[in-house]
Amino acid sequence: MSASMMVHHLLDVVLTAEPAHAAEGSFKDSLVAFFKEGGTFMFVNIFWLACALAVTVERVVTLMFRYNLNAGPFMEQITKLVLTGNPDRAVKLCGAAPNAPLAKVVRAGLTRANRGEVEVAKAIEESILEQTPHISARIQWLWSLANIATLFGLIGTIIGLIGTFKSLGNVPADQKQALLSKGISEAMNNTAFGLGIAVTCIIAHLFLTAYARRMIEVVELNAMKLENLLARRAAGETSAMDFEKAS
Repeated sequence: MSASMMVHHLLDVVLTAEPAHAAEGSFKDSLVAFFKEGGTFMFVNIFWLACALAVTVERVVTLMFRYNLNAGPFMEQITKLVLTGNPDRAVKLCGAAPNAPLAKVVRAGLTRANRGEVEVAKAIEESILEQTPHISARIQWLWSLANIATLFGLIGTIIGLIGTFKSLGNVPADQKQALLSKGISEAMNNTAFGLGIAVTCIIAHLFLTAYARRMIEVVELNAMKLENLLARRAAGETSAMDFEKAS
């Protein structure tokens, strides 16, 4: 009795697994057919999709990993070192994050700390102007790639329809419906693929633009805090004791 139940259980597993496998194969076949039916311009848009993905991945890795720096704890350590009279150690702390824009801006201000408020302000402003383009670099490409992918999709659509209507006059009447169906599939596949790439690019552009803008705002805010801190310290308004009481 138990053996019969095991056989039935195995049959149930096989029967339930077959549709999943068939669905996976069906999806792959549909995807391959989608690109084949789209014609040459589908492969052209694959190139633009690869470009968009490359830009997105590069920006995500750069902004979220290479440039990422927890501003709160970092500036707290910088403040402690400055107020305790250890600006050299603060400069070395900035060197621990050599790629982070915030660390570079803070380092620029600290290295001019003994040259007066004007020199500190100039150094910080110059460093911000230097780092800002690096933060927002190549993000605008995504908007252009969205437009390019859309246009290439439309070109593929138009060319597919032109080729189809040209061919209709050279085939028997019983083949015209199949040829027309094939041409419309090619046209619509190009349009759908181009629009899909465009939507992907626009979403990535919105996300990366917001992230980069936020990073620039954090850099500018903490640069201003550092400038004020150095100015107050030079005027004798702050000390390590004051900082310990405040904390």
